[in-house]
Amino acid sequence: MKQEVDQFIKRHQLFEPFTTLLVGVSGGPDSIALLNYLYDMKVDWGFHLVALSVDHQLRGEESQADLQYVKQYCEERSITFVGVSLDVPNYKSKHKLGTQEAARAMRYQFFEEQMKENQADYLVLGHHGDDQVETMFMRMTRGANPASLTGIPISRTFATGKLVRPFLSVTKEQIESYCSANDLVPRRDPSNHEDHYTRNYFRMHILPLLKDQNPNLHQSVQKLSENMTDDSNFLDEQARKVSDEIIQYEDDPKQVTCSIIQVKKQPYALQRRMFHLILNYLYDTLPSGLFYGHETQFFDLLHSERANVSVNLPNKLSMIKSYQNLHFQFYQKKEVDFFKTLTIPGKVMLPTGAEVHASIISSDQKTKDKEKHKDYYFFPLHNNLQESDLAIRYRLPGDRIYLQGLNGRKKVKDIFIDEKIPVYQRDDWPLVVEKTGEVLWVVGLAKGTPSGSYRLNGDRFVQMEYRRKT
Repeated sequence: MKQEVDQFIKRHQLFEPFTTLLVGVSGGPDSIALLNYLYDMKVDWGFHLVALSVDHQLRGEESQADLQYVKQYCEERSITFVGVSLDVPNYKSKHKLGTQEAARAMRYQFFEEQMKENQADYLVLGHHGDDQVETMFMRMTRGANPASLTGIPISRTFATGKLVRPFLSVTKEQIESYCSANDLVPRRDPSNHEDHYTRNYFRMHILPLLKDQNPNLHQSVQKLSENMTDDSNFLDEQARKVSDEIIQYEDDPKQVTCSIIQVKKQPYALQRRMFHLILNYLYDTLPSGLFYGHETQFFDLLHSERANVSVNLPNKLSMIKSYQNLHFQFYQKKEVDFFKTLTIPGKVMLPTGAEVHASIISSDQKTKDKEKHKDYYFFPLHNNLQESDLAIRYRLPGDRIYLQGLNGRKKVKDIFIDEKIPVYQRDDWPLVVEKTGEVLWVVGLAKGTPSGSYRLNGDRFVQMEYRRKT
């Protein structure tokens, strides 16, 4: 086994000499064999080893004994040991997770903290070739996502360094033989023999059937994983380049907008990866509720003939098709009661960060360019215009506006439709209204006519300006 692992490490250049390695050690055969293997390498490579052991508080005294076993092994060999007891049951209940998912989340959080505290170069874990086979077949069973064929990565960025798995080249049987040959007596977790866990079911019932057909299945699957990873990494890089050109990312709040036409011009493989790049940008941690069906919904929206349609994703993220754009945003409670008096002169700050300014100007300051611009609105100053006569609010059901040259009034809703304003933007679009409630200006879109009876005040005008958030 040692020769196979040595060659695997050399081929993939997993380690640099004279570095700090943190080793995840449960006390089971895989992890104690890994720690023992690295201990034997320690002198030649100049490694500083730190063993990390976790009691997940799931098996009472047994899991505490596991931690003590690892501690004793380390003390006998002068290996730095860090053990911790984590309240997984409470975390599971608080975050509404499965047992294994909660245990993994807390364990990796502990690993990350230790990587930073020790300024470590590597976190080394004992996943082996049979784990790789189980993982890939489990993922393919749950959903036919190409990412399932990349399997468990040999190496990836983690905290201050890299997470590496040198045992992916060998089988569980080889590890057990290594333990026997080196007089290691690992701890045994009885739950590993309970087949109501999906992974255990695959390990106990599916893997033996596959290995009957090919005893070296782990080598074939590992090679497939490496090839698929290489291909996937290349396509991911291409998708990132395209995404930087055609996708608009916003930080505050986090949201993403992309042109459906531009996305559909890309090869299908890049479209799929762009979807996952968007999710990785928006979610701090990908939720467990995401599944292959959401990717299908993404493609359905791209090809939908409906002008406005949306799909809900986990954790209150919405995927919204509006005309020729696709928008991703988290649900935010609308400030439906927004209402601010617009004094003249004065300004109103909108919840979006934009502003509406009002001022009094002379006729020679009212240029034709500004008159035509949708972000400006002018009307003659009136002697009886009161300070509280104008206000800014959001739309209300039935809102209408008097438009110049139009016989009668037009629904504000129809203006939004004509201007192809996305549905998700309409409820908090600013409207300047008169004290009667009549809409004077659909800001930046349509200019109405004052409805009140006012006495004109010479050649002075009220200028309103919409200053968009930059």
